Amino acid sequence: MNKSLKKYFPVVVLPTLVAFIIAFVVPFVMGLYLSFTRFTTVKNAEFVGLDNFVKAFTADSEFLHSLGFAAAFTVVSVITVNVIAFLLALLLTKSIKGTNLFRSVFFLPNLIGGIVLGHIWNLLINGILVNFGVDITFSAKYGFWGLVAVMNWQMIGYMMVIYIAGLQNVPHDLIEASAIDGASHTKTLFRITIPMVMPSITICTFLTLTNAFKMFDQNLALTGGAPSGSTQLPALNIYRTFYGRIGWQGVGQAKAVVFFVVVALIALVQLRLTRNREVEQ
Repeated sequence: MNKSLKKYFPVVVLPTLVAFIIAFVVPFVMGLYLSFTRFTTVKNAEFVGLDNFVKAFTADSEFLHSLGFAAAFTVVSVITVNVIAFLLALLLTKSIKGTNLFRSVFFLPNLIGGIVLGHIWNLLINGILVNFGVDITFSAKYGFWGLVAVMNWQMIGYMMVIYIAGLQNVPHDLIEASAIDGASHTKTLFRITIPMVMPSITICTFLTLTNAFKMFDQNLALTGGAPSGSTQLPALNIYRTFYGRIGWQGVGQAKAVVFFVVVALIALVQLRLTRNREVEQ
């Protein structure tokens, strides 16, 4: 068996490895290089050192604002999505009729494309706000909570499925033993259930955190960054810098590199913290 695996391993892995290098590694390396250049096309790139990075932070205040806006949006979204998804998972792992139907219904929003989802919620929210003589672009707070609502509606069902899988792996013997010992439902939840589903919490927190930071299409369709760029997340800011400002392609690429580093660092810290909790428990 081992000889067969060694023999056919290159044949199986090579196509995927080549595709990965062509579709990810090469564009990533080129993008990293272009962030240090001034260019309109790849062929006329002129090396300018750190000028693009300096310009990204000093000549465009919207970029820094978008990072702060994304941080606030991500904190609220991660908490609300995971808390609601976990509570739904607890409810749907009980002996309730129609749980499979409810699971499917809650999961369906995750299958809808981001642009379509953004337009749907734009119509819904504006349909409510029009009664007060405003729309979602009237104030940044409307756009903020609108984005939070879209994020929750799309991600809760997906996270719920992951939490259900984790809850179903919690040994019933432990739950029964805690009940016999007189532990309350609250103590059982925080002392047994949550520690046992920490792997699911790690995955769900990582997915919601990265998706919130990287949100683009829903942001574009729902608010378009209005009013005055105050509801603009980093991905939308980078897109508009790269494609909407002549001669700023290098700056847009530099912003993309900074954004990648920020998201990667935050995700790694989050994974480390939650995985340490898994080990401790």
